[in-house]
Amino acid sequence: MPDTVDPLTPKYRRVLLKLSGEALGHGGRSGISLDEVKAIAEQLVRVKNRGVELAIVVGGGNILRGAQFTAGGDTIRRATSDYMGMLATVMNGLALQDTLEAMGVATRLQTALRMESVAEPFIRRRALRHLEKGRIVILAGGTGNPFVTTDTAAALRGTELEVDVLLKATRVDGIFDSNPEVNPYAVKYDRLSYEKVIRDDLRVMDIAAFEMCREARLPIIVFNYKKEHAIERVIAGHPLGTIVGE
Repeated sequence: MPDTVDPLTPKYRRVLLKLSGEALGHGGRSGISLDEVKAIAEQLVRVKNRGVELAIVVGGGNILRGAQFTAGGDTIRRATSDYMGMLATVMNGLALQDTLEAMGVATRLQTALRMESVAEPFIRRRALRHLEKGRIVILAGGTGNPFVTTDTAAALRGTELEVDVLLKATRVDGIFDSNPEVNPYAVKYDRLSYEKVIRDDLRVMDIAAFEMCREARLPIIVFNYKKEHAIERVIAGHPLGTIVGE
C-alpha cells in the first residue's frame, strides 16, 4: 500500500506567529487562561515536531491595554501606558514559555526591554541560532518603543528573522470589507495585495505593519485561531483566512 501523506505536512520552513493577548486570555475578562495557553501550546509543539522553526510575538491586551489609561485624558501619559502594556506581554511570554517547556520543548524568551532576570534581550543573531537549533523563540516587549503596536513588532521581527510567512491569529476568519462581528453581510477576501489593504484602510493589522511587510515582500496570512487545528493547518498551506502578498 502507498504511504499516506500527512495532511499537516508543513509548507513553510520558518514562521512568525503573532498571538494577541486575547488568544491567551479568558475572552472578555482580564488575566491569563491556562486552558487557552495550553491549547495553543499543544499545537505549537506538534508544528515544531514537524520541523518548523517557530518565532512567536505575543501581545498583552488580556492583561492591560495602554490605550485604556489615556482615552479619558487621565494623568498617565501615553508613553508610560505603552511601557506598561509591554510589561504585560512579558507576563504572557513567561506563561507560554513555561507551558511549552512542561511539554518538553526547548524555548527562549527574548524581550525588547532589558530584564535579564527573566529573559534574554532580543539579539537577532542569537534568535536565529535558537531557531536553527529547534528552539521556539518567544518575543515579548513589542519593539521596546512606545507608540508602536505589537503588530508592527511582528512585522519587524519577521523581517529581521527572515521568516517565510507572518501569521496573524485573530478571532475572525480573515480580512473582510467591514467588521464581521458587527455586519453579518461583510464580505471576506481570500487574497489581497498590500496596496489594496493600505488603500482601503483594512485595519486587521496596523498599517505600518503592512507597509513593512510590503517593503520586505513578506506574505501575511490572517486567520481564525479558534478553528480546530488552525495553526497547524495554516502552516501546512490549507486555504484558511486571507493571504496578503504580491
